[in-house]
Amino acid sequence: MTALRVAAGQFSPTADKNTNLSAISALVAQAAGDGARVVLLPEYSSYFDPELSTAFVERAEPLTGRFVTVLEHLAREHGLWLVAGMNERIPGSARFRNTIVAVDPAGTVQSLYRKIHLYDAFGHAESDREEPGNPAQVPVFEIDGVRVGVQTCYDLRFPEISRRLVDAGAELLLVPSQWVPGPMKEEHWATLLAARAIENTAYVLAAGQTAPNGCGRSRLLGPMGELLAGAGTRPGLCSGPVDSAEVTRARELNPALALRRLQVVPGAPSACR
Repeated sequence: MTALRVAAGQFSPTADKNTNLSAISALVAQAAGDGARVVLLPEYSSYFDPELSTAFVERAEPLTGRFVTVLEHLAREHGLWLVAGMNERIPGSARFRNTIVAVDPAGTVQSLYRKIHLYDAFGHAESDREEPGNPAQVPVFEIDGVRVGVQTCYDLRFPEISRRLVDAGAELLLVPSQWVPGPMKEEHWATLLAARAIENTAYVLAAGQTAPNGCGRSRLLGPMGELLAGAGTRPGLCSGPVDSAEVTRARELNPALALRRLQVVPGAPSACR
């Protein structure tokens, strides 16, 4: 089977939706020119402001809104899968959903993931404005024979999320993010992405926002944790191949998934302090 070429596009979303869509269109066109079959874009690609105010709720869109409509058009135009973060409107609510949309080459939304673990850490409080997703979600779907799972940003700090996706068959984990810069944060980003790849013997493709609100450093890691492609801190792309045969080889060499003795089961948050 021919390897699946994937790309992570990084940029800095703003409060100007037109500017965001222009940046997305340019990144998708560039990735398509490089032969990408899958393009991953950051969390909050539709709208972002450094202050998590009521504007996030007011500017949120339904799944039938302009942002998703443009994603559908771009996917059809370039004949590829497009996965991106958006602020989804909840009718009648004072909150919004942090949603990842996956659109296929026919321009059809094939998968939705609503962020489970909200970023209530390092001085931030997403739960002030966002509604968390259902912990029972297992967003795994197939692209050209490769099983793909989705999680978002802060979810990366909870290894159970990745393990449940792999238990559902994922060979490639997509991680759209707005990874906030700060002391040790860039080191956490690189370490956690590699850990998720190594412990699950799976590919990991991560797309981050760039400065000033994200650290950039989008990357593709292989199922042994090796860095296959990476971006710096400026807007742009990183891309590379994903091959199910490499996942099989890694899992034969390191059968950690087969040898484990514990399972991950959704449940209530721990009472530990």
